[in-house]
Amino acid sequence: MVRAAIALSLFVTAAAAAPATTEGDYVAHDFKFRTGESMGELRLHYTTLGRPHKDRKGHVDNAVMILHGTGGDGHQFLRPQFADVLFVPGGLLDPAKYYIVLPDGIGHGKSSKPSDGMHARFPHYDYDDMVAAQHEMLVKGLHVTHLRLIMGTSMGCMQSFVWGETWPDFAGALMPLACLPVQIAGRNRMWRKMTTDAIRNDPAWNGGEYKTPPREGLRTAADLLMIAGAAPLVMQKAYPTRDGVDAYVEKTVDGYLKSLDANDFLYQVDASRNYDPSGKLGAITAPVMWINSADDFINPPELGIAEKLAPEIKHGTFVLIPVSEATHGHGTHTWAAVWKDKLETLLKESE
Repeated sequence: MVRAAIALSLFVTAAAAAPATTEGDYVAHDFKFRTGESMGELRLHYTTLGRPHKDRKGHVDNAVMILHGTGGDGHQFLRPQFADVLFVPGGLLDPAKYYIVLPDGIGHGKSSKPSDGMHARFPHYDYDDMVAAQHEMLVKGLHVTHLRLIMGTSMGCMQSFVWGETWPDFAGALMPLACLPVQIAGRNRMWRKMTTDAIRNDPAWNGGEYKTPPREGLRTAADLLMIAGAAPLVMQKAYPTRDGVDAYVEKTVDGYLKSLDANDFLYQVDASRNYDPSGKLGAITAPVMWINSADDFINPPELGIAEKLAPEIKHGTFVLIPVSEATHGHGTHTWAAVWKDKLETLLKESE
């Protein structure tokens, strides 16, 4: 079932207004999760730009799906560093040419999530569930059976690999940005466990049935999120004084405390618990342009994992973007000017 409404984005930049968007909801009935849990109605929200074009057989042939990271939603791609580079007239993903789908993953944005009312009784979804729900939304809701491109950032990057292995023929090309296709371990797992432990150990959490938010646990989570997403060069330039840093930290943590829901966050982080596509990379048949940045705290290049695994992808290219004043650590995935030439190459080579 699809419920859709037309909405103009209110996101405006100094250069130009963002393109018109369509907001919609697909409701998956009796959705089964890998844990054995189920939901009678699972709401999947999405934002689209452009219009679907159909070939002579009536199949949509211009659809592109872009997947967000942990804690985000589809609207993050309407920010100027992304939209003003790619979604403009003549841009690589011009909505006049492409039908662009920006889903909110399960547990995120306006899709079904614990904070809607189920709290800690919400089904314990994982990345496979999120990808299965995206597939159903596309096929049954938007009547899209093939994608020109799947692009994903961070968690969406990881889901891009899951997509490529689960439905090898569904997408004509994959562009994973800022992740590794291996089990989350080492320092990456460490900071994630620290955030979730901090929330669960806060007495106010109360097993997920908190009357007031577990602020101290959330504060620790916010602190670690800031470190994980930070880029040393950019931060040093933006905040070269102690007072400037202190003011930034206070303002940013306050913003996290106003927006983070403890149960939603716990589920979002836990969704990565069994992620590990490393054993089936050879099943991916679509051309892959996989990009990480060298100043990424979450996926540090010195591990050498990407260079080892990239050759297992039949038509895969791995690019490590060197540190510069243009990179933004893990968040480089959303600064399209840094890597748009790689996207252009992928689109040309996968025509």
